[in-house]
Amino acid sequence: MIRFNHFNFNVLDLERSLAFYKEALNLTPVREKTAEDGSFKLVYLGDGSSDFTLELTWLKDRTEPYDLGECEFHLAFTTDEFEALHARHKEMGIICFENEAMGIYFIGDPDGYWIEIVPAR
Repeated sequence: MIRFNHFNFNVLDLERSLAFYKEALNLTPVREKTAEDGSFKLVYLGDGSSDFTLELTWLKDRTEPYDLGECEFHLAFTTDEFEALHARHKEMGIICFENEAMGIYFIGDPDGYWIEIVPAR
């Protein structure tokens, strides 16, 4: 058997990213690893209902934002609270694209990663 385990985003400001993911998607740390020399830290975020995690990788010496290219990739979440979540994200000012015909939208995180929000069907 093969199963998804986690997906990685490299982040410039770990504390800002942790606050964003908590507020926007209610993701919380489920485990972390810090290099013995302090050069990096990995924080795995979970949703409390699945085993899949989002790994945030922070590099101590990194000072420049990451170049995400054309950002032709994204992470997706389904929700049975689509309208309430949309309202929260609109209030936060983080919706970066909406496709009303498909009934989905995307939010952008502090590092420019796109996250798709899909209603449970």
